[in-house]
Amino acid sequence: MYDLPTEISVEADGPLRIITLNRPDALNAVNNALHSGLAALWPQLGADREARAAVLTGAGQAFSAGGDFAYLAELSRDTELRAETIAHGREIVLGMVRCRVPVIAAVNGPAVGLGCSLVALSDMAYIAEDAYLKDPHVQVGLVAADGGPLTWPLHTSLMLAKEYALTGAKIPAERAREMGLVNHVVADPLSEALACAKRVLELPRQAVESTKRLLNLHLERAVLATLDYANTAEDLSFQTAEFRTIIGRLTAGK
Repeated sequence: MYDLPTEISVEADGPLRIITLNRPDALNAVNNALHSGLAALWPQLGADREARAAVLTGAGQAFSAGGDFAYLAELSRDTELRAETIAHGREIVLGMVRCRVPVIAAVNGPAVGLGCSLVALSDMAYIAEDAYLKDPHVQVGLVAADGGPLTWPLHTSLMLAKEYALTGAKIPAERAREMGLVNHVVADPLSEALACAKRVLELPRQAVESTKRLLNLHLERAVLATLDYANTAEDLSFQTAEFRTIIGRLTAGK
């Protein structure tokens, strides 16, 4: 219903929008089409005056497995694509922070890299019992310009944010809940997220949207304080020998 690539589907159920990351055969790993589609999604959702709540989930077994290795390797070589991608990353972050529509994440499986960031930028999150969060940017030699370091310090302690951002360790579902990175660990996150969205739809529209904006002003200020540095640092990290060695090994399957 929006002008988006097939890697993202949006379904309408009255004023509810169900947004699905749609590369199930690749565990919804982020390629250029999915990344650029996410940049285009949030302004369109905000401009959809019929939309009053949204649920974000992944098709198949994963929420998102993170960056597609072939795409990441291409970013190390292609200066123009890298500049476009970093700009789109900025648009994704600010687009979600500024979107007037409450977004509820249904984390049906692993949420890695950008997938983890989408959870952090959502307004509420329900996660499956066997799912996990993980921000592996540093593990592959990258700075996370759209990842945990931007937002986790507002969700959890700075020490815990550093632990998981600097090590790239998995955060199991229950640990993520304890840390404040998700709201609820449930058996069926999509059903629970849809039920939550429908509760939001029953509330006065102006009060909901203005309260979300009031809360997200704190998030936006924090993001704007760090985003320019993060973008520059990520651009440089794509060009390092360490990243090229690691991504070369990953794309070769070694």
